[in-house]
Amino acid sequence: MPQDAPTNSIAKNTRTVASVTLLSRFFGLGRDLVTVRLFGDSLVGSAFAAAFAIPNLFRRLLGEGALSAAFIPRYTRLHEENPELAERYASLIVVSLALITGALLMIGEAIAITLWLTSDDQARAMSFKLIAVILPYMPLVCTTAILGGMLQVHGRFLPLAAAPIILNVSMITVTAVALLTDTPPESAAVWIGFSTLFAGAMQFAWALFELRKRTTWRRALAPARAEGSKTLRKFLPVLIGMGTLQLNTLADTVIAMWPVWIGPKLFGQPVPMDEASNAVLGYTQRLYQFPLGVFGIAVATAAFPALARAASDKSRFSETVSHGLRLSLFIGLPASVGLLLVRDDLVRVMFSGGGGFSDEGLRRSSAVLAGYAAGVFAYSLNHMLSRSFYALDDTRTPMRVGIAMVALNMALNLSLIWSLKEAGLAWATAISASGQTVLLAVILRKRLVSWSDLFAGAARTFLISLVMGGIVWGLLFVLPESKSWSSSMLRLAVSVGGGIAGYLVLAAGLRSPELKWLVKGT
Repeated sequence: MPQDAPTNSIAKNTRTVASVTLLSRFFGLGRDLVTVRLFGDSLVGSAFAAAFAIPNLFRRLLGEGALSAAFIPRYTRLHEENPELAERYASLIVVSLALITGALLMIGEAIAITLWLTSDDQARAMSFKLIAVILPYMPLVCTTAILGGMLQVHGRFLPLAAAPIILNVSMITVTAVALLTDTPPESAAVWIGFSTLFAGAMQFAWALFELRKRTTWRRALAPARAEGSKTLRKFLPVLIGMGTLQLNTLADTVIAMWPVWIGPKLFGQPVPMDEASNAVLGYTQRLYQFPLGVFGIAVATAAFPALARAASDKSRFSETVSHGLRLSLFIGLPASVGLLLVRDDLVRVMFSGGGGFSDEGLRRSSAVLAGYAAGVFAYSLNHMLSRSFYALDDTRTPMRVGIAMVALNMALNLSLIWSLKEAGLAWATAISASGQTVLLAVILRKRLVSWSDLFAGAARTFLISLVMGGIVWGLLFVLPESKSWSSSMLRLAVSVGGGIAGYLVLAAGLRSPELKWLVKGT
């Protein structure tokens, strides 16, 4: 294979995933723009954010996360060595996932419906009612994600990357109707939940249709049981190692919803959260997830099949890892710097006006975004680092690091919320993610040929990001202070546009290879 093949493959597929994901994320921002004007920083907003977060947590853990990480390397190798066995293996995994998520759905529905019908607190009852409505989305989106992972092995990245567009269009449509007809937020939340289920069915149907063109479903699954058992044995370690960010996010949601789900006190003290906390936290999370989902996860998604193929060749594997990490940092570090600087104007543009967040909610959202933004580069790198270990068939190392970071995150959560409220949850997540990056990188370095080009690329990216940050800060300093939505929009557009332009000019001037990889794929 030519020396630049890993770069070409990863960069090309990154462009495919990132470009489609970028479109879907814009639809996601549109969804947030309309739903936040329906719910605001209210109890309904917090309850809906919590209900919607649960199936998405399982999607990231079971579909796109842990199961895919355990499944794709083995499926890739079987597809090259024994296509018929690969088909039986894939069929077994999909059936197993459907059965597991179906069982989880029944258990979850039983719990949610019971808590809904037996609760004497109206807020708690409404929250569990929304969970009961939206939870069936979980098996649909998880199965779609694993089907999308199979398509990626076949070189087809579009369906999984574009699937969220279906969800966002469905939710935007129902929310717009609710706004136009003055539907009460509680009733609208239920209808938006049903639109989520419709979108999930459409996503599943598209992925299945695309996959049937490229593979054959096998009914005789017994020959693949040995392979399936190996995958399932790896699943729990991968679940913990790769799901650290998602598990930390779940902990954030539970603490933010504490006054609604549990009660007004924590450790005998008045809990520093309120009914608006999870709405502020949930909507703000989407802002840092935008660059992470478009670019950070796109790099790791595109690189994973290439890592699996290169695992037996140490030199080629080292080159593939280095390219993936450099691309992740090249995109993630300026995103961290930029979000930190523009956070006040960004939350005002996204969440104010027309029934959106109150002034207090905007202030709290900005503080939360500062915490999450500080770790965007780390979240991006962790996706790539974890997949590097999984490609080497090592699930234990990320698991051990993940357990330590989940424990650290929880300790920081319970320490920081008393002074920082929701922002403490965000800073805890960023700090633990950064620690995970350092530990995984130090351990992985021992297994690679050389990281000299990685260090040189990282230093150059750091310098360019620092200068870009100075450009953005300077633009914000000279622009008129925000006094309205339009002035915030002007400040945001000019500072972001100037920062992106400055970053690209600097990268081109310093001849950053990462820019060439993304633009030309060579």
